[in-house]
Amino acid sequence: MEQELPGGARLIVGVDESPAARWALAWAIGAARLHRMALVAVHVSRAPVHPFPEALPVQHAVRQGEEARCSEVITAVFEEVAGGVPDDLTIATVGRVGDPGYHLVDLAREGDLLVLGRGRRGLLSRIFLPSTSMYCARHARTTVVIVQQPAPPDDPEMSGERHRRWTRRHP
Repeated sequence: MEQELPGGARLIVGVDESPAARWALAWAIGAARLHRMALVAVHVSRAPVHPFPEALPVQHAVRQGEEARCSEVITAVFEEVAGGVPDDLTIATVGRVGDPGYHLVDLAREGDLLVLGRGRRGLLSRIFLPSTSMYCARHARTTVVIVQQPAPPDDPEMSGERHRRWTRRHP
């Protein structure tokens, strides 16, 4: 499903079905317009597949199915965020299967801008599923922008009340 990637400086954005990724895509669309950069939307499926799909015909079919689903995910997120793929931008889409952090870092080269969303995660998620944004921040050879998912306005824990309670005030 991978398209030919544009040359020059690119804005690479990781896309999935999370609210944080939607915020990152919205930010990336605005930044791509502002800086006149090509936008590369990437979705990486974490489906467990054999590293050599040619060895097992079933695994080859699973990999092809997941790559096709990547295209559907990217299209759906663009539809939700921007009402479809913007006509005023040069856009390429990439779908891969494997570890998202590894593939995003692999795609980003020097001079690119890598944009990722970061949402709220529970304890079990943090323990068993590594943070893609932190992996990319540590290993990328380019600038990484992490877009924090805004807190809902009714959430007292994220509204700053909790922060003010533990912040030491100086006279």
